[in-house]
Amino acid sequence: MRDAILDAARVAHVSVVDDGTPFVLPVAYARDGQRLLFHGSTASRLFRLLADGAPTCLAVTVLDGLVVARSAFESSMHYRSVMVLGTCTVVEADAKVAALRSITEHLMPGRWADVRPPHPKEVAATLVLSLPLDESSVKVSASPPDDPDADLDAPVWAGVVPLAAAFGTPVDAPDLRGEHAVPDYVREWVP
Repeated sequence: MRDAILDAARVAHVSVVDDGTPFVLPVAYARDGQRLLFHGSTASRLFRLLADGAPTCLAVTVLDGLVVARSAFESSMHYRSVMVLGTCTVVEADAKVAALRSITEHLMPGRWADVRPPHPKEVAATLVLSLPLDESSVKVSASPPDDPDADLDAPVWAGVVPLAAAFGTPVDAPDLRGEHAVPDYVREWVP
């Protein structure tokens, strides 16, 4: 179940503590076997802390619906989440480009074949980190409203409102030059 949740989500939040202050950063990521890959700027103070072995917690959540109960207290969400604890290692040299490919493909399968590969200067400016999945936990909430008996006769609708990720109509970049059709993998991909 853990891997399926990690494969379904697109954004992770990674935390690090700097001089006693906690920070949480949104990151694009990919699961590569028994590790997660994510990237940031080599100039980022927080990413350098992670690269130096600062402990971290990375969390991923997929929101599947809203639980609408008869009371505010019992209202909730349907979600699938994974939390990973550990320390990161830096992905070096040739493995870095492969990791960037994995992250790109996780965000939009099929995209790597169309885009210009990163220049060496871009690769040098990018810090790619690997976080092992050795210590992780999964939490899933998928129950209907659980109102107490005293609230069941209240004249209020209760139920679940499902949520689903959907892509809108692709919009051309304002500086797109020439006629370029939206690729099939963009038009047909369903998250």
